[in-house]
Amino acid sequence: MNIILLGPPGAGKGTQAKRLTEKYHIPQVSTGDMLREALKEGSPLGLEAKKYMDQGGLVPDEVVIGLVKERIQKPDAGNGYMLDGFPRTSGQAKALDKILEQLGQKIDHVVSIEVPSSELLGRLTGRRTCRACGAGFHLMYDPPKKEAICDKCGGELYQRSDDNESTVKSRLETYEAQTKPLIEYYQNQGKLRRINGVGSMNEILARIQAVLE
Repeated sequence: MNIILLGPPGAGKGTQAKRLTEKYHIPQVSTGDMLREALKEGSPLGLEAKKYMDQGGLVPDEVVIGLVKERIQKPDAGNGYMLDGFPRTSGQAKALDKILEQLGQKIDHVVSIEVPSSELLGRLTGRRTCRACGAGFHLMYDPPKKEAICDKCGGELYQRSDDNESTVKSRLETYEAQTKPLIEYYQNQGKLRRINGVGSMNEILARIQAVLE
């Protein structure tokens, strides 16, 4: 079973990806992991990617797609795989389809974990971290006993700059703009599975399993 997993920041995609790969015994293929592995191995594509990364630039689509092609042909992907963080655009999705056609493969399901923006905003802006010991809290799910004070060491709790409301809104808008054409692309292919991402981790996992099985 070959799956693409989509979801905005704060949707709990990472947690679900881990649980799904364990359940179905398939590897989670993320672009970050692939790049790190290719750099470590010193493969031609890894060295090509390094040139762009060293300059602080984005790795071009053709290099990323080449890495995906290499990765999904490895033995551990024989029973399937879960693509996480790729494709990000409809252009990448079309290129992926061409590669899969060459390999005699196809994507079976595109799982989109969907959460209202207001809920995502609460999840992402509610995180607090202790300056002294690094302990993490959440104003909605795991609040400290005393406001802005760490339960563990009494240190001051602060909000990371990338968790403030304007940054979070910008991240969510970018995701929405990037992913909308991708959602339409897979919807037209009849592969899109929309999942309600509000609820407990077990409830969301059960919803995903129901569409996969």
